[in-house]
Amino acid sequence: MCERRAVVLVLAMALLSSGPVSARMAAARPQGAGPDATRALAQRIDAFISQRRFASARWGIDVLDLDSGRTIYAHDPGKMFVPASNAKLYTTALALHLLGPGVRFSTALYATGRPDPHGVLTGNLILRGGGDPALGTNTGASDGQEWAHLLAQRLADDGVVRVEGDLIADDTRFRGPPFGTGWGAGDLFASYAPAVGGLTTDEGAMVVTVSRAPRRCCAISVRPKTAGVRIVNLTVDATPDDPSSLLLYRPIGHRTLYVSGSLPIGVRERRFVLAAPDPARMAGYQLLDALHEIGIRFDGRLRVLRWPHKDPLLDGPHDLQIGAVLSPPLSQLLPHMLEDSDNLYAQTLLLQSGLAWQRKGEGSCGWVLHWTEQWGTCALRTLLGQLGINREQAHFTEGSGLSRQDLVSPRATVTLLAWIARQTWASTLIDALPRNGQSGTLSNRLEDLPPDDRIQAKTGTLAHMYTLSGYLKTAAGRHIAFSIMLNNYQRPIQPDGNWAPPDPTQDLDAIVRMVAGAASAQSRRPAQSPIR
Repeated sequence: MCERRAVVLVLAMALLSSGPVSARMAAARPQGAGPDATRALAQRIDAFISQRRFASARWGIDVLDLDSGRTIYAHDPGKMFVPASNAKLYTTALALHLLGPGVRFSTALYATGRPDPHGVLTGNLILRGGGDPALGTNTGASDGQEWAHLLAQRLADDGVVRVEGDLIADDTRFRGPPFGTGWGAGDLFASYAPAVGGLTTDEGAMVVTVSRAPRRCCAISVRPKTAGVRIVNLTVDATPDDPSSLLLYRPIGHRTLYVSGSLPIGVRERRFVLAAPDPARMAGYQLLDALHEIGIRFDGRLRVLRWPHKDPLLDGPHDLQIGAVLSPPLSQLLPHMLEDSDNLYAQTLLLQSGLAWQRKGEGSCGWVLHWTEQWGTCALRTLLGQLGINREQAHFTEGSGLSRQDLVSPRATVTLLAWIARQTWASTLIDALPRNGQSGTLSNRLEDLPPDDRIQAKTGTLAHMYTLSGYLKTAAGRHIAFSIMLNNYQRPIQPDGNWAPPDPTQDLDAIVRMVAGAASAQSRRPAQSPIR
């Protein structure tokens, strides 16, 4: 194990749930011989990860006592691993650092002219997206589609009864394609990888219901109706020889959804949550529906404007802002993002951070930056460099962890966690993390820990990649940061074709239990300075 330089530690600690916890500075850490419980812990974990079923896999583990700054356990902590959604720890820290927990994102309605005395607006309406990932959701400032009705009402309040121009749905806030670098083509059809842009509603998703029709299989419906998808129904009735072969497919970049095959015999319906083909257009249609419901006649057409196209009308000096809806502050968006591991929120936050970094005009990261995403990863690299984390320890191409091009080391992640714990906004992030047996992706995990042992951590899962990083506070009052990464693990398969137990997430949890047990076995000792 390589030596780590000692650093000055802030020793006053606070509860993870109520405030920042102190931690080592962002640098390497000293190692020394620990007590018997620590040596026993190392033997137990070493034996566990040496099982034959992990022979072709890679483990990376780093566990740090935040009170003393000493490493409790480490296994290949400096090697690079695919972090999966553990990447969201980095994106969240960057957003809080650059934007602050109180930042809000605006969706605004503009007009290129004023109505005449009869309430007729001859100019265009512009629905300008400000990069609010929660627009049209219960996480947003207005539930459901209420945001569109609020903007339509503002237009009516200005005396408008008829619009003769067009509605331009402006999705140009961010430069670059509507997906993260390294996202797989097969993922772009799924609800967890929707199009990412400045104007997104309903989290860029749609619900497709396939149900039995009176005379044939099957009837197909889409919600919301404004999703703008074209259905090609190729379904047939199931037969005993082919009881279930339902298949949904939408070519990338197209609005046509093909539904073929059949429902299983005896099943009345199935629902699928998929990525909508054009979230900005969906937002535009929702506003048009709201105009119709409020009694404003619209004679124009809906146009969607997205990068790299521009429209000089969008920067007109005489544009009149009709109204705007604001997202909740960032601090209120984070619990959903981290507990549900929302990729749309994470990638949007990276883009928002990149936009802020670009406007500051700081740094180039050694290459020409064209896309907002590149500015975001540049900002992240700069921040990590200030913490002593270089490219050999962390490299990101996007902000969600959905890309297999992202690489981090457990040591870099624990260094980040220790830095987070010292920030003024630490409790904002830590309290938004899933908690064992209670919330988010940990609601059904690590439920059997002692009641006063608390885990607040970010999970991560991709095919063959499993990660868990976060904080442990023991009943004895010890504060621990950990990062556990299992990559390239091919789960054993039983003769019947099903996965053999245990689930890989249970393997990660088993290591956390070992750490918690060893930490609880030691009575809390006064923090000791690692400087010698």
